[in-house]
Amino acid sequence: MPLDSSLVGSTGAPIVSEIDSRWTMAYAAALGDATPCYMDTVRGVIAHPLFPVCFEWPVQVAIRAQFEKSSLTRDEAMRGVHATQETVLYRPIRPPERLTTQLTVAGVERRKPGAYMVTRLDTVDEAGKPVCTSWYGGIYRGVEVKGDDVPPKLPPAPTEPLVEEGEPLSECQVDVPAGMAHIYTECARIFNPIHTDASVARAAGLPEIILHGTATLALAVSRIIESEAGKDPARIERVAARFGAMVMMPSTLTVRVLAREGAAVFFETLSGEGRLAIRDGIVVLRA
Repeated sequence: MPLDSSLVGSTGAPIVSEIDSRWTMAYAAALGDATPCYMDTVRGVIAHPLFPVCFEWPVQVAIRAQFEKSSLTRDEAMRGVHATQETVLYRPIRPPERLTTQLTVAGVERRKPGAYMVTRLDTVDEAGKPVCTSWYGGIYRGVEVKGDDVPPKLPPAPTEPLVEEGEPLSECQVDVPAGMAHIYTECARIFNPIHTDASVARAAGLPEIILHGTATLALAVSRIIESEAGKDPARIERVAARFGAMVMMPSTLTVRVLAREGAAVFFETLSGEGRLAIRDGIVVLRA
């Protein structure tokens, strides 16, 4: 069945999440990131900048179930792949916190591989103050769109400076162990069987299980925090990226900082095969 662009503007039910230090520490540990501000509960911890994907996941799952009933078959829903991610952090997350997240369908467009849908996830604290906003872009491969294209309204992106082809400003290697997808699944509490169950991955047309796109992005952000943000994750204001090549396990990623312009750091991540796993990566830093 086609994905109807009239879905744009529809919302899901708000979901409340209890954020505790056990969860935020486990997420950082899954990334192999033991930066003290993630782990030192004596002084008080903050969450990794990519941690919002953890409590946003149940909200995404709920809307997918709704679409299966009204717009997509189960087979079509299974063909959805994470294509783009953007998160704006209004402040660091400091457990314990009770946060409420609500999803709005922000855009539906035709793309060559299939229907591209962007959902916006707005999270507030108990006082109703904004904590973060994410835009999750997914492509349903081989699915048509019904109605006119409705592009999402995204925050304007920093303009990457023109740079000559050549060596990046810096690069580093990141090892991805064989069991990382299983560890990330349990620590993030993000369960999608294409990342942990080989039979499901094969049924979805994948050669084998693959690492979560958000894990690949979080690994890159950890390295950028270390090299560009003075090891202070509280300085991360915005993260955006497009996902490309699959990341197999075990493998070694290469995180490349391409340019800096003001508060913006532009980067990409290569898979173990040298393909672009993350392209158009941007991290914006607070002063």
